[in-house]
Amino acid sequence: MPVDAPFPALETLMRLIGQAGRRLAEIDASEGAAGNVSVYVAWPIEPRTVFPQVETIALPHPAPALAGGGLLVSGSGRRLREILDDPTANLGFVQVDPGGTTGRLYTSERRLFRNLTSEFNSHLAVHQDQAERTGTNFHALIHAQPLHLTYLSHIPEYQDTLALSRRVLRWEPECIVHLPQGIGFIPYLIPGSAALMQANVEMLRRYRVVVWARHGVMARSDQSVKRACDRIEYAETGARYEYLNLVNHERASGLSAEEIRALCAAFGVEQEVF
Repeated sequence: MPVDAPFPALETLMRLIGQAGRRLAEIDASEGAAGNVSVYVAWPIEPRTVFPQVETIALPHPAPALAGGGLLVSGSGRRLREILDDPTANLGFVQVDPGGTTGRLYTSERRLFRNLTSEFNSHLAVHQDQAERTGTNFHALIHAQPLHLTYLSHIPEYQDTLALSRRVLRWEPECIVHLPQGIGFIPYLIPGSAALMQANVEMLRRYRVVVWARHGVMARSDQSVKRACDRIEYAETGARYEYLNLVNHERASGLSAEEIRALCAAFGVEQEVF
């Protein structure tokens, strides 16, 4: 679903990223410098008003569908909770060159990072895939490390997309409404690797939130960066209920499959889990 005009300005996008980063820290999904975020926009943006420094960089993955567009990306080693306080020090803007193999990186003179996030290859590849497949003019991605979801991914019984989804999404009606496709699961792969990048691209074609085993999650939205943040929060809330139930000897059962199907029928939600 493309974003309609009037399009958000660069300063607005930076503020929304900062608000999402602050919320992720509040729910213990971004310890230290963990986590990263990026937003792709296809409409014209003049980055030099806030990012006067420019350099040419090689992109870690070909992105021809993004050519002419821009990417607002968090810097490596930066804390998501601090973006809101000083966005130009913690973010960079990449204008993708024709052909999609290089870009111009715009940064502030107060830049606090040497490189963009170490997961930039996964971000770029997913943005490329979504833009190529759907033609969207906007796409947001967040990688975070929510405590309970990440913990569950260490347990063998949860290391499967359907099993994880059914256990996590049974605790609140809101969970299945906002994540009707379920939660994708990717077995452990080296962070920043080409293998993780490719698995991530494939899983995010179907799911809006994907768990990276023993590492965290990635969520996407073609509407807003805060919507991607919301999806992490819904999934993490379900995982927290699941964790509470485990430590309480599984005394609760959550919503039944019949109750969830009736709920979805009442609200017109086409879910794929129950």
